[in-house]
Amino acid sequence: MGIILNLHELPRRSGEYKDYTLDFILTEPIGVAMIAVQIGRSLDISLTATSVDEGVLIRGQILALAEGQCSRCLDPVREDIDQSFDELFEYESKAAKLSKDDVDTDEILMVKDDCIDIETPVRDAIVLALEVNPLCSLDCLGLCPGCGERYENLPADHDHQAIDPRWSALSDLAKKLDGKG
Repeated sequence: MGIILNLHELPRRSGEYKDYTLDFILTEPIGVAMIAVQIGRSLDISLTATSVDEGVLIRGQILALAEGQCSRCLDPVREDIDQSFDELFEYESKAAKLSKDDVDTDEILMVKDDCIDIETPVRDAIVLALEVNPLCSLDCLGLCPGCGERYENLPADHDHQAIDPRWSALSDLAKKLDGKG
């Protein structure tokens, strides 16, 4: 996917900064199995890029809408995301020095040709902001595992007498001993 930001106008002097606003339309979902920001949805990203000795420090804010299912009753769930992130992108010359110091450069985010790809920190921020088990409401009771109906629509004494098949032989024996079998 890639969310590329061109930093050509940002001076490389430490302390210089520039504000950016991005409106990015997703071409693939970002999230977890139960809830995600879906394809075609917009990510509103506002960020400040600040030049530092090592590279460019990005401080950003993401606004988005995630959609999914309640983990208890499977009703639709919508969640507003308002998440911030901070990430340092190293200049290639600084990253080259780090590779000599036995640091894994695959995990270092870098400025390449005055451009950075902020997809990784944006994706991480969104996933961290999402509920792992989203709920339609805090008091959602979920579904009855026996009949699949919502517990809130069932009477208080609703029950299913499920007999464990491992005990069925003893149940049959008990019926015979009681004279009912």
